[in-house]
Amino acid sequence: MVGKTPSKTTTSASSTRPPKAAPTVQDTRDQQRLLDVFAHAFGSVLASDDFPAVLQEIKQALFRRDFAAAFASQRCLDAYAARWSPTRALCYAAVLRAVGDHVRQMLGADGSADELLHGSKIFSMLSIGGCAAEHVAFAHYIHDTASQGALTLLDAAPWSHVTSRLQEILTSAPPLSNYASAAAKASNQPLLLDSQLSTTFCQSDVLSLTRDRLAGLVGADPLLVTLLFTLNELYTDGGLGKTTAFLRSLGGALASRSLLLVVDSPGSYSEAAVGKEKKRYPMQWLLDHTLLGAEARDHHWEKLESHDSVWFRLPEGLSYPIQLENMRYQMHLYRIHKP
Repeated sequence: MVGKTPSKTTTSASSTRPPKAAPTVQDTRDQQRLLDVFAHAFGSVLASDDFPAVLQEIKQALFRRDFAAAFASQRCLDAYAARWSPTRALCYAAVLRAVGDHVRQMLGADGSADELLHGSKIFSMLSIGGCAAEHVAFAHYIHDTASQGALTLLDAAPWSHVTSRLQEILTSAPPLSNYASAAAKASNQPLLLDSQLSTTFCQSDVLSLTRDRLAGLVGADPLLVTLLFTLNELYTDGGLGKTTAFLRSLGGALASRSLLLVVDSPGSYSEAAVGKEKKRYPMQWLLDHTLLGAEARDHHWEKLESHDSVWFRLPEGLSYPIQLENMRYQMHLYRIHKP
């Protein structure tokens, strides 16, 4: 079970290098619209009298690393998505926008940029250990690039109802006040058309997938695979051996030019204990050692970008029913090459 532990917020950087600032979504109107998606999807959850108690229940379960308790019920999943997914969605949207050149290169290697912009190429993404934040961020990228997308969300928790609810809201016009002007009503459009984004949710433990099942999920064409605040949990709770085996199987299954995007907590928050002596290694070192340190016969990985510490800061003026916090993360992007 992958646990989506809330990222830790700090007031100062712990890295020896000053954290860089995250790229932003195009403007605050875009960010507000994404927050409105969550406010609309989970309005009754946010307004519920027991919302604070459910959040506390989730925090306590995550502290015990009891992910079954934290993510087994619909009420906990809804509360988690309403509380922690909005900031992450804005952050992930900024990250996707920042790596857009690599995505366009992946998709346009045998076609023109005009093809991509007009939707004749479908951008596919497999999000491992993700749901609400990844869903909304990917939808924003598809909207921002006027393209078409196919999203597969894979997680051990039962997120299907959240996926369905968000997909409905993303493809529906936002609710308007009864006093909205005729011009506002005329210009009120959904973030995406139904035909722009197909979404599939798969409930499964990624470390238990067979090679054939993994190959079926990634398909035969280049795609983006994301591990967003997931990989360190795999190392910590699934173990080094199983996680390394999964990463190697992923490399064997992916089409050439596919991308792997890893985002996680920075610094000492992302370390895994290895061996009988429980020696601690940084997640990034383990990842690089697996992808870059061992030559596979049928593929090799190229590291395109790496940032040890990046701040994502919410701009002034955004509105959401509860307070949201800034977040800090590390980011690494890889591309696979095959003969």
